[in-house]
Formats: sequence, C-alpha cells, structure tokens
Amino acid sequence: MAAFKDWLEGARLRTLPAAVAPVLIGTGAAYEVGSGSIPRALLAAGVALSFQVGVNFANDYSDGVRGTDDVRTGPPRLTGGGLVEPRTVKLMAFASLALGGLLGLILIAVSGAWGLLAAGVLAVIAAWYYTGGSRPYGYMGLGEVFVFLFFGLMATLGTTWTQAGQLPASAWLGATGVGLIACALLMVNNIRDIPTDSLVGKNTLAVRMGDRRARLAYVAMLVIPLLLALLIAVWSPWALLTLILAPAVAAQSTRVLSGAQGRDLIVVLRDTGLIELGYGLLLLIGLAV
Repeated sequence: MAAFKDWLEGARLRTLPAAVAPVLIGTGAAYEVGSGSIPRALLAAGVALSFQVGVNFANDYSDGVRGTDDVRTGPPRLTGGGLVEPRTVKLMAFASLALGGLLGLILIAVSGAWGLLAAGVLAVIAAWYYTGGSRPYGYMGLGEVFVFLFFGLMATLGTTWTQAGQLPASAWLGATGVGLIACALLMVNNIRDIPTDSLVGKNTLAVRMGDRRARLAYVAMLVIPLLLALLIAVWSPWALLTLILAPAVAAQSTRVLSGAQGRDLIVVLRDTGLIELGYGLLLLIGLAV
C-alpha cells in the first residue's frame, strides 16, 4: 500500500516549478503594463499546478500499464512499482485535471477571456495523450514541443491575458525563456532514462538525438533564456536580475556535459526546477519594478 510520501513522489514535486514559473512571469508582464492582479495570478497558479500534477499521474498510469516503468533508474512509480492499483492512479490524474479545469473556468469567467476555453480543452487532451492512448506523442519525441507550447507559451501568455487583456513583448520573450527551461527539465529526465527507454520503444527526443546531442540541447535550453532576459532588459533594466542564475546554469551545464548518469541526474533535475522557479521570480520582480 502506498504511503503519503509515495503519492508525493508520484506527483513529482521536482516538476512543479514548471507550473508556477510561467504564472510568475505572466503576472510580471501584466504588472509591467499596470494591470497585475494577485487573485487572478493565484487562480492561474492553481490551474497550472493542477494540470502539472494531472500530467504526472497520467504519465505514471500510462507508462505503468504499458510496462515502460518496469525497469527504472529513478524512484519507483506508483503504477509501475505496484504501489497503487492502476485505476486509482488514473482517477487521481482525472481528478487533478478536473480541478484544473474548474479553476480555469473560474479564471475565465472572472477575466472574461472566454477565448481561452478552447486552449484549456486542448491542454487537458495534451496532458492525457502525452503517454496515454494508442499513439502517445511523448513516445515519438514530441514531448518537448508540447511542454514548450503549454508550459511556456500558453501558461505565461494566458496568465498575462487574463490580467491585462494584452500581450506585451516581455510576455512573449519570458514565455519563450521559461518554456525552454521547462523543456530542459524534461530533457534531463529523459537523458537519465535513455538506456531503459530505448529498450521499450519509448523514443523520446533524448533517445532520438542520442546522449551527447541531448546533453548539448539541455545546455542550450538553459542559456538561451538568460539571453532573452538580456533582451527584455533593454526596456525593463531590472530583468538583469536573472543573471544571478548564471552560476547555477553553469554548474548544472557542467555536470550534465561531464556525463552525469542515473541517480546523479536526479539532483540535476531538482536544481533545474529551482533554476526555473528562480527565473520566474526574478523576471516577476524585474518586470513589476
């Protein structure tokens, strides 16, 4: 029987900064144009966190019933590790996605941004079919594409739109930057799993690129966001605060390029999540100021 800590592991807390950071940046962009709203930001954060947890449980369920998680180098999964009945994990995924949908409806109703309703429906579909269905796109190397779209562009721009009703350049650049860091999170996770994923036909982008090129891609996904923040600083100088993250980016890049494997990459995964959270917080401050 799964303990509470097992459910926390199933929720994959290390990935949750990928949900919060875009909301922080989107809110900062809204404040930049004088229209920030804390209540709407909290609603957007609730939507993003619920969807992220839903994705994680859906991934746990789908990979578990396929047998993809039978051999792992990371922590055991709820389904694949036999800790919880698959149906229970699936219900938790649906419950999390439903909560995100409900909070999203409230946010849309409050802001009047009804055009985002279709985007929300697409987000739920993308969450399930990442590893679910007969042809999951996560098994075709498209995971990073959808992460960039939904946990970069959509989460950031949707947050700004529901608060400001407009999308300044800083929102687009910040969305691109945070989306790339979210992709770096997925990339380093999949680099760790290249040996086992390739055996079970899970052809993630890391598997398709190969170990060395995947590691170089990870570094690029961390460095480019800092360059984008420099561009934002042309009209919002406080965005230069993001350069505080440069030593952390250098440290994780060095660790990955040096060939860290297996459980050593779990630390990189955690620290990459912290980099993303820091990026969101520092851009929030830089744009709001």
